[in-house]
Amino acid sequence: SKAAELAALIANVNKGSSLANKNFIINGGMQVWQRATAATAAVDGTYKTVDRFFNWVSGGGAYTTEKSTGHLATTGHENALKLAVTTADTSIAAGDYYLIGYKIEAQNLQSLQYGSSSAKAITLSFWIRATKTGTHTLFVSKNDSTQYIYVAEYTISASDTWEHKTITIEPDSNIKAGAGAIANDNGAGFTIGFILKEGSNYDGTANAWQTGKYTTSNQVNNMDSTSNTWYLTGVQLEIGEKATEFEHEPYQ
Repeated sequence: SKAAELAALIANVNKGSSLANKNFIINGGMQVWQRATAATAAVDGTYKTVDRFFNWVSGGGAYTTEKSTGHLATTGHENALKLAVTTADTSIAAGDYYLIGYKIEAQNLQSLQYGSSSAKAITLSFWIRATKTGTHTLFVSKNDSTQYIYVAEYTISASDTWEHKTITIEPDSNIKAGAGAIANDNGAGFTIGFILKEGSNYDGTANAWQTGKYTTSNQVNNMDSTSNTWYLTGVQLEIGEKATEFEHEPYQ
């Protein structure tokens, strides 16, 4: 009911979510493409794709990223990041990795109050479309002091179909302790990784904070065929236990 929806929104706001400037992700709607709009081969650690996002790629496979348009009616966003596999990797070595990354400055995350008993829950929401159905993973890495990494699983139900996902991440006892603190500087306070596939060296536990692990063994291999594509748009990270409407920003 409308009353229930309003009550849920008020509860979320009271737990720290704000109705303005709430999205920690810059360019989550994929509006700005200053470096490359046409299909461009991914190179490890480079930002030659949609602004603020970057590629992590190491292994025998390869993919391109490009600007894709025409998604407004379904997702509420005209633009999306499109990834297309150009060289398949059907045998992932233990140390291989393929993913799309994003970093958030530590000084912009101080409102989370990590490193204290007041540490807040956060919710990541996004639109995803992939050829491969089944279990997919992502991680949120808290980088300062002791690195703690939250690994989350989510499911793609239908091939090549836009689906909206929300993942709520609660602080655990480690995040609420001193080692969970985020430095108040311009370093990378958070790194977010959307996994295409990683090797067994990186397999960890689903839906938990941990160290040294970024995915789970359940992750499907998005790199196993040159017919595979993968799309992302509408990425929002906010304080609170419920995803709210995407915060659209002017292009400037």
